[in-house]
Amino acid sequence: MYNLDLTIEKIKKVVKTHYLGDGKYARYIFQDKSNTRNLGVNEYGCADAMNILYTLQDFPKGEMRDKCLKALLDLQDEKTGLFREKTHHEIHTTAHCVAALELFDEKPLYKPVALEKYFNTDGLKELLDGLPWTTTPWPGSHQGAGIYVIGVLTDSVSLDWQRFYFDYLYNNTDEKYGISKNGTIDQGSAPVFHHLNGWFHYMFNMQYAKKPLKYPDKVIDTCIYLYKNNLLKKDFTHEICFSQIDWIFVLNRAMRETPHRFEEAKACLYDFADKYIPYMINLDYENNDKANDLHMLFGAVCALAELQTALGGYIESTKPMRLVLDRRPFI
Repeated sequence: MYNLDLTIEKIKKVVKTHYLGDGKYARYIFQDKSNTRNLGVNEYGCADAMNILYTLQDFPKGEMRDKCLKALLDLQDEKTGLFREKTHHEIHTTAHCVAALELFDEKPLYKPVALEKYFNTDGLKELLDGLPWTTTPWPGSHQGAGIYVIGVLTDSVSLDWQRFYFDYLYNNTDEKYGISKNGTIDQGSAPVFHHLNGWFHYMFNMQYAKKPLKYPDKVIDTCIYLYKNNLLKKDFTHEICFSQIDWIFVLNRAMRETPHRFEEAKACLYDFADKYIPYMINLDYENNDKANDLHMLFGAVCALAELQTALGGYIESTKPMRLVLDRRPFI
């Protein structure tokens, strides 16, 4: 068994060091070698501070809550309804901020008018058909999943639109791997784990909408194969990023739909936890650059939260962690 109380306190301290006052947060406090980071108020800084604090059951209250909400709302472009940050596609940034606002039970001030062309089935199909499924499925999923989140959380789309969206994913799922668009893994140039990390984004939308996987057995086969053959991201068990939550979530949620290879899949999760949790416990949070990128830190916090759920009783904390994806889609 692992206890994460001290680790959680260290993570909370990192979030505090990124606070700029008046409800605003920076994403970074360390500049990079190319001197390109924005060390001021940032969309991912504000959104991910809220995401992390929600996960750790320390969400702001009272006056601080109101300040944090205003800081996030103020980052939206009034004319387009978009949130923009240079490291991600505007659909990803907008979806991420809209999802963070949902933690306040709030919506953005302005409708995402720049994306209205995708809020009908013809526009949606054009977007999904045009994504780089074979070459860059991971960043492509930021748009393919993000458009659903924006549409649903801003009340911009109908039930028929949502049905079309999930029918598209269901009818195009790769029958060999259980993830990504049919045929794109074997025909493309991207590593299989890029397809897995991309599919994670579609899968958290499926989970939110209570939709089934088409091939849950194949999903489990793929996750086990990638893990046992060291075909996931380099330094997979010793890095602060999102790849860990992608694999954990996809595997754990697929296990809820089928008994296929259940014990073997669970053993993989335990094995990963025994490598990853000590790394997270012993990490130098004050000086680690990725831990001081609130967006990357949020990914790691999500991994801890999903592991705690998946391995009941193996990872304890005084306050159990709450994965934001169990409330609404998108990270």
